[in-house]
Amino acid sequence: MNEHYSCTILGANGYIGRHLAYYLNHRGFQVYAYDIQPERNQNLPAEIQYEQFDICSNYEHINFNVDYLFVFSGITGTKNGFEQYRTFIEVNEIGLLNILSKVKDMEQKPKIIFPSTRLVYKGVEQPLPEDAEKEAKTIYAANKLACERYLKMYSHSFGITYTIYRICVPYGNQFDGEFSYGTVGAFLNRAKGGGTITLYGDGSIKRTLTHVMSICQQIADSMMIAQSNNNIYNITGETFSLRELAEKIAAIYGTPVTFIPWNEIDLKIESGSTVFDGCKIEELVSIDPKWKFDDWVKEVNK
Repeated sequence: MNEHYSCTILGANGYIGRHLAYYLNHRGFQVYAYDIQPERNQNLPAEIQYEQFDICSNYEHINFNVDYLFVFSGITGTKNGFEQYRTFIEVNEIGLLNILSKVKDMEQKPKIIFPSTRLVYKGVEQPLPEDAEKEAKTIYAANKLACERYLKMYSHSFGITYTIYRICVPYGNQFDGEFSYGTVGAFLNRAKGGGTITLYGDGSIKRTLTHVMSICQQIADSMMIAQSNNNIYNITGETFSLRELAEKIAAIYGTPVTFIPWNEIDLKIESGSTVFDGCKIEELVSIDPKWKFDDWVKEVNK
């Protein structure tokens, strides 16, 4: 399929960034890739142009003359943000503001595609729509909420168009054995190493999981629809408790699952269950049903 569109991906070596580059390239987009590392990720298609850049200072050479600008560069983390708050703010917030400052003065502005996180929500037991109550318990979550608001401000004042996608828990890989920083990757690495998967409490906390290629499909299909302009969407997927996830992975590798009491800091910053209500994006695009966690987890050990 040749879409005849162009895009720049900032953070193209990252987990979701490199999958987006791969996916969009195969859909016929002209893709320009940038990241802070001097060398491209080995899984980026050879025909994609790659350049090193630093979102905090070195962005003048970035190709902004594209249809879509993916701002997927940044740093993630929970407890480490309290010690590295300056870096988190400089990279995650000032980095985006650098980009917005450049784009606002362009005559033909690219549409900005921005990833947000489940951590902006106050966790509750029922599915969370996009307008559910917000609560940032970490510097990273506060960064994401601030960036969502920066995009809205610059859209209102300077006519920048954007779409924000909140992602809960990604999993899967199209190329190699590297997985996302987070729940599924941690469980898998522990199980593959023959260790015990350890859960806080009783493991009843729930999450919405989405295969990384489904994330790419949902973003690519919806961002081209005018209704998505200046809008926020939960990425839809499947819901499991952490205990269910751990037990599914443990069963494949024959490793045990154990439960331990919460430590003080992790309990304080835990958001609780975050189950996404995906109705909004499901009304906009058709979701490919082939990406199922149960099918994937059976294949990953082959």
